[in-house]
Amino acid sequence: MNDLPRITIGILTLSDRASRGDYEDVSGPAIRAYLEDRLVNPLDFVYRVIPDEPDLIRGHLIGMCDRDGCAVVCTTGGTGPTLRDVTPEATADVCRIMLPGFGEEMRRVSMRDVPTAILSRQTAGMRGHTLIINLPGNPKAIAVCLDAVIGAVPGAVHLAGGPKITLRK
Repeated sequence: MNDLPRITIGILTLSDRASRGDYEDVSGPAIRAYLEDRLVNPLDFVYRVIPDEPDLIRGHLIGMCDRDGCAVVCTTGGTGPTLRDVTPEATADVCRIMLPGFGEEMRRVSMRDVPTAILSRQTAGMRGHTLIINLPGNPKAIAVCLDAVIGAVPGAVHLAGGPKITLRK
């Protein structure tokens, strides 16, 4: 497997309280653990916890994609219907194209166990060679959502000219 490229994954946690240190972020580490388990490639991570501020979110997404060279950026939090939940809008602002099928599938599988999952606004989009995926803030929901879409991640990155991502069987 030495021929697989090293890839960089961005993890951006959106939480006013976690960014202030009121509690420890568990969602970002849950994404990292999931991807370390599912991806065969050697991985580097760029991890940040910031408040739910649209300009900050846009700036960090652009930086992770354009400066840090992330093949995939996963956000967690800010996908609900509250006034502070602005992650999908900030993501759409920085993406060339949106991939609504990711959000549709994540909601579909989440609805099996959580009727209020219909209120969640997960989505995904492409910025350059980078796939950005908006995930919920609950670690259990993160795994359910990633299970639903992980099979499409390598193809999305490849079609955008990014590195070859290989999944464990």
